[in-house]
Amino acid sequence: MSMSTLTLLQQLVVLLAALVLFLSFVLLAQGRLISAIHTFAWQGALIAAVTLVVAAGGQIHHLYFSAVLTLVLKALLIPWMLHRLAVRLALERHSETLRHPALVSMAAVALVIFSYWLVLPMVAEEQTFTRNIVAISLSVVLIGFLMMVVRQQAVAQVLGFMSIENGLFLAAVSATAGMPLVVELGVAFDVLVAMVVFGVFFFQIRASIDSLDVDRLNRLTEVPEVSEVGP
Repeated sequence: MSMSTLTLLQQLVVLLAALVLFLSFVLLAQGRLISAIHTFAWQGALIAAVTLVVAAGGQIHHLYFSAVLTLVLKALLIPWMLHRLAVRLALERHSETLRHPALVSMAAVALVIFSYWLVLPMVAEEQTFTRNIVAISLSVVLIGFLMMVVRQQAVAQVLGFMSIENGLFLAAVSATAGMPLVVELGVAFDVLVAMVVFGVFFFQIRASIDSLDVDRLNRLTEVPEVSEVGP
């Protein structure tokens, strides 16, 4: 079964999912933190668009609410919180260059190929739509993990973590026609709480070592206490 035999709505979902994957590559390569936050916001908007198309195609009414919730949370609220956090931490002009950008890009491409190879035994060959959606979602998740590994700035690593959640949500909405509304509300609340906790941790780390560079945290060593010896 080829892509041409899919319905128009299914082709639109695959196209939007491919754009989500493309933004994962942009997020991985983005050096400026503020630009990375804006890229994450666009990725959230595309996830909301996928949810809306799935809701329209399957007449699943609770997904309309999920689409609005996803748009507000992933495209507006969380990016706004991250942008405000970056400004308060004086990171609005922060820029980070990857040490080996070519190798990182090749690793991301290899993860996409690996994802498509991995889903072949899991999904029947005639289910082209499901296979592509699962492979793209898995690619977004793995690239999010890669971003958490290669980035040295804590806020950028949080963007990688949130991108992982986007990949999981994309798979849940597209391949399974959405989760129950109660589950989606619980996940949204958990993500929001996680953002608040991350913000508190960032301020604590910044106050302790005056930096959010993870490498500096790794280089911290315990300084032995020197006791005064009397005569």
